[in-house]
Amino acid sequence: MNIKEAASRLGISARAIRFYEEKGLIRPAKQSSNGYRLYTENDIWRLQTIAALREIGMSLQDITHALAEIDQGNQQGLEEYLELQQAVMYAQWVELKRMMDTTQRMIDLNRQDGALDVSHLHDLAGSARRLREARQNWHDRWNYDRQAAIHDQRVQAEGNTVDKPFNLYHNYDEALEQTAQWISPVTGEAGLDIGTGTGNLAGKMLDKGAIMTGIDQSREMLRNCRKKYPQMQVKLGNFLALPFADQSFDFVVSSFAFHHLGPDQQYLALEEIQRVLKTTSTSRICLTDLMFTDSDHRVAYGSHAAKAGDAEQQRALRERHFPLLSELCHWLGHLGYETKYIRHNELLHTVLAVPLR
Repeated sequence: MNIKEAASRLGISARAIRFYEEKGLIRPAKQSSNGYRLYTENDIWRLQTIAALREIGMSLQDITHALAEIDQGNQQGLEEYLELQQAVMYAQWVELKRMMDTTQRMIDLNRQDGALDVSHLHDLAGSARRLREARQNWHDRWNYDRQAAIHDQRVQAEGNTVDKPFNLYHNYDEALEQTAQWISPVTGEAGLDIGTGTGNLAGKMLDKGAIMTGIDQSREMLRNCRKKYPQMQVKLGNFLALPFADQSFDFVVSSFAFHHLGPDQQYLALEEIQRVLKTTSTSRICLTDLMFTDSDHRVAYGSHAAKAGDAEQQRALRERHFPLLSELCHWLGHLGYETKYIRHNELLHTVLAVPLR
């Protein structure tokens, strides 16, 4: 069929088809004797795929990569690009919700008796801008795709090493076991593991009968996770825009990941966790991570690290944002949870949060 017939069949414009050809997304294999392009059924199928991916807002660059995965018969590769697009849309949706909330607060201010203090509107806008920037400015500076192949060996090796001045994964197995014990999932409960990596924590929940979903920003980590736990659903995503509907999970867990967020981002992450958590008396959150007990502990620890001169320890303090345990518990209290915690070593803690009764 010619371009006019193809456009009519697909419900798109001939101009759009020419544009996709210019970008190399489609190359009609045949030409008629008069030089006009002819479109085969395979061309039509490809155009339908392009139109579908454009409909969900996928960029031309990502469509090019997705088509390459389709051409190679790699359904998993295509799924990763669809998940990435879904994560982008959830991030936009979360930001839109925040904008709507800010607008409503401005409306409420305007309805108050007396003259409107415009500075209050300015403060609200400034706060919204800072939160938007906090959400958008996160990036993976540690290249976990590159670390995925050796991640499990690394956590086991470091978890069993006690003579290093600084050890990110010291007491790793103990902390994960504590997390699983405190959550104690009931068979059939839906759980979310944020920053799941290769699924070590989620695997412990699966063993107890939970239906687990894991998200991570690293494709390679998730590929390894799928191999280890094929029964587990995994998605690309991060703390700041969880790609799930409200009230999707009975519990949320995370281990050795929360400290990758800056302080403003950490509170946003807690709000996102609360959004996807069911509003029941049995819902729960359990976070395992390196934390300072309070600001005095952080200052003292930093001073000791500087005197010791351990390069790895000092780099970790520069690059990672170990939360303050006192502040984390305060934030969770503000969101309506009561907390308890256990300390595994000088920095590593596990915190359990349940709804206030």
